[in-house]
Amino acid sequence: MTGTGRLPRALHPGAWWLWAFGLATAASHTTNPLPLALLIAAAALVVVRRRGNAPWAFAFRLYLVLGAVIVAMRVVFRLVFGGGQGEHVLLHLPEIPLPAWAAGIRLFGPVAAEQLLGGFYDGLRLAAMLVCLGAANALANPKRLLKAVPGALYAVSTAVVVALSVAPQLVESVLRVRRARRLRGAAGQGLRALRGIALPVLADALDRSLALAAAMDSRGYGRTAAIPAGQRALTGGLVLAGLVGVCVGTYGLLDATVPGYLGLPMLLAALATAVVGMLLAGRRVHRSRYRPDRWRITELAVAGCGAATAAAMMAAGSADPDRLYPPVSPLTWPELTPLMLLTIVVAVAPAWLAPPPALAAKPAVESAPNPPDGTTRSAPRRDTRQPETPR
Repeated sequence: MTGTGRLPRALHPGAWWLWAFGLATAASHTTNPLPLALLIAAAALVVVRRRGNAPWAFAFRLYLVLGAVIVAMRVVFRLVFGGGQGEHVLLHLPEIPLPAWAAGIRLFGPVAAEQLLGGFYDGLRLAAMLVCLGAANALANPKRLLKAVPGALYAVSTAVVVALSVAPQLVESVLRVRRARRLRGAAGQGLRALRGIALPVLADALDRSLALAAAMDSRGYGRTAAIPAGQRALTGGLVLAGLVGVCVGTYGLLDATVPGYLGLPMLLAALATAVVGMLLAGRRVHRSRYRPDRWRITELAVAGCGAATAAAMMAAGSADPDRLYPPVSPLTWPELTPLMLLTIVVAVAPAWLAPPPALAAKPAVESAPNPPDGTTRSAPRRDTRQPETPR
């Protein structure tokens, strides 16, 4: 029993992904740097309080670094491709002349604060969305996520889960290689150590990918020889037609100029068709589940926080859209509204609503692993000398 009065357990991975999608949706509806920075801080706080000690839990720092790189690239893009559209010119760079067929594109030239600030706003929004999804990748177990996917989507879900687990596996490989280098006393920092780290990481990732493929093949993933071709064509056609119909129905709901039957009726009919196709496909996939993950009140609360975060940000945009999209010309200070603050409070609530994570037990005496680059490490020599007896 923990100090909070709740037993540690792993939350359902679907709850974490729904919460992250809600935060990413909220971040996509604003360019105001204040709520975007607060959303990033909320996601980081939830990760720090509720992540375990599994390898994928340490991938969140990678997403923070990628977010910073995205912001820097957006600013540099505005700097290179003409940043002089504004009143407050910061510096003048030599402009590179371009041929006539590249009219409308300018390389360098005067750099204005308005254009750099616009690039920063756009980059921060994209970085916030990436960090929110990275939080789910650090909190949710990808193997349990694969187990929770319906049987009809086992092939697609396998590819998605493998793709989502690439970043955590790379982080784990880097940590193992760095630990092995320290044990061998390898010197070098920064770019000098890149060659000694990159090659073992790539080799380790390739070996783990081959092992994963062999394990999936031994469990029958992707084998459809026993299924009649007509049944496969029927189920695949129903699912594909349903997904296409969902796209058409969604477009019909968003566009008021299309006929009425292409809106909500098309969407409902397409959803029914897709569900029928998935049910028929799921009947031919036989699999057993050991201790299936169940949705409890805590999972519903965490997923509801993500939906409430997106809804609160949309409501803030309907009430005062100018605050969500602050103009860069003229330059104005971004401001927060009560609805934006409520959005952040709801987004950070899973840090206390979710149960503490179940940490993996560590052995009492931890032996250092062999380096993944193929070399072996000799064991420490035992002292076999007998102690001297006093005369």
